[in-house]
Amino acid sequence: MKVLHIINSLATGGAEKLILDTLPLYADKGIEVDLLLLNGTEYPFFKELTSKKCCRIFSLGKGSVYNPLHLFRIISFLKKYELVHVHLFPSQYFVVLAKIVSGSKTKLIFTEHSTSNRRIRGNFLIRYIDVLFYRQFHKIICITDKVQKVLQNYTNIESTRFHIIENGLDLSKISKAIPADKNFLLENYSEHNRLLIQVSSFQEPKDQKTLIRAMALLPGYFKLLLVGVGSLQPESESLVAELGLEKRVFFLGSRMDVPQLLKMADIIVLSSKYEGLSLSSIEGMASGRPFIASEVPGLKEIVEGAGILFPVGDEKKLAEEILLLATDQKYYDRIKEQCLERAQHYDISIMVHKHLALYRELTKK
Repeated sequence: MKVLHIINSLATGGAEKLILDTLPLYADKGIEVDLLLLNGTEYPFFKELTSKKCCRIFSLGKGSVYNPLHLFRIISFLKKYELVHVHLFPSQYFVVLAKIVSGSKTKLIFTEHSTSNRRIRGNFLIRYIDVLFYRQFHKIICITDKVQKVLQNYTNIESTRFHIIENGLDLSKISKAIPADKNFLLENYSEHNRLLIQVSSFQEPKDQKTLIRAMALLPGYFKLLLVGVGSLQPESESLVAELGLEKRVFFLGSRMDVPQLLKMADIIVLSSKYEGLSLSSIEGMASGRPFIASEVPGLKEIVEGAGILFPVGDEKKLAEEILLLATDQKYYDRIKEQCLERAQHYDISIMVHKHLALYRELTKK
């Protein structure tokens, strides 16, 4: 079986992390799997996947992922694979157009990674066009039941075309990670400090600003690490300066040592406006630290009954929950243990097994 995964790039993000973690596992199962990137910039994820030597990585350049010429460049790849698994927009559109133009018989799978996007909130014409593209996929993988309900209601595609396969993580990597050195990473760190961390890109669905505002309400011994990159980072940096938090909030950029950083922190936070099935939340809970998240679809289903949920955008409630964890050791330990137990439900081997079963169904192998 020859399978090609197509995604915009290997910059930071949950879908990108999924590619990094799963492609080596497919290869271990005897699947010939390759990767095509619309933008082949050598981000850290790109370099790490290359070092694993598990697949071939093809690139359509290092320019805009919206370049219309991508449509024609993809055509030659469709002819070489039995199955193409697509992630994210605009890869989704380019692959469908390439298939239509070329008349290729290659089976297509698309994974919907989120409960919301700008197109779903668009006007009738955008919806009509969008639905036409979704209908070109033989199977649509939804990462939660909520995602399927939203997308099926949006597209009116028959339910047999959808499959719910929850994302997963290599939990062994997290459990084996050694905490990073706080003194090496932070200047003037003392044992009285309490470290908070959020790992997420600086993009519209994320909400680092609420966490930054919560920092202004917390005692000075709290410090915050923000891991990730993105177009909205300057706005968060401006808010930090406006609130006078430059010595307490630190922007670490893109990192490949996230498990070590999570284990170094005291409390892990993910403030988002919406999610699909957040790998960052699973990673946070698996790290052996209490996890706090905004109460939104994609996070609530994972965190409720294990970690702590707070109303989206409510910095006061978030600050209260953080302070309670920092001052009540029994409460801290209980939340930590609940998070660890919940994370075990999302081992990546379960997800890979379900993906391979779907691949074999479509190729009759």
